[in-house]
Amino acid sequence: MPQFRIAEAARLLGVSDDTVRRWVDAGALPVQVDASNRKVVDGAALAAFAREHANAAPDPSDVQRSARNRLVGLVTAVVTDRVMAQVELQCGPHRIVSLMSSEAVREMGLEPGALAVAVIKSTTVVVETPGVGS
Repeated sequence: MPQFRIAEAARLLGVSDDTVRRWVDAGALPVQVDASNRKVVDGAALAAFAREHANAAPDPSDVQRSARNRLVGLVTAVVTDRVMAQVELQCGPHRIVSLMSSEAVREMGLEPGALAVAVIKSTTVVVETPGVGS
């Protein structure tokens, strides 16, 4: 069963170590003590906490879609040429890069500081884990 130290849990949740300690002190996030007498959070408990406390930016669109992976963020960079464009969004702690036509960028008014939603629908999603016991 994976366990995460306070600092690791904080990085995974995108908050400060102090915030995680406050949650622990308030009893909102259960901790255990490992063999080295350090506070650790059980991986399953951390996952449940993350899901319950997800605080994503509200989706500004009023459209129903089948794509479940919707990340609201700010456009941070746009690089265009005559035909194609690369658009970068910062969606919370995640950087998303999209390639699209320059025409679409102009029509959508995409420029640094604009609010946008990255919609990801794929039948192929690669999931990786750290090398364990190879």
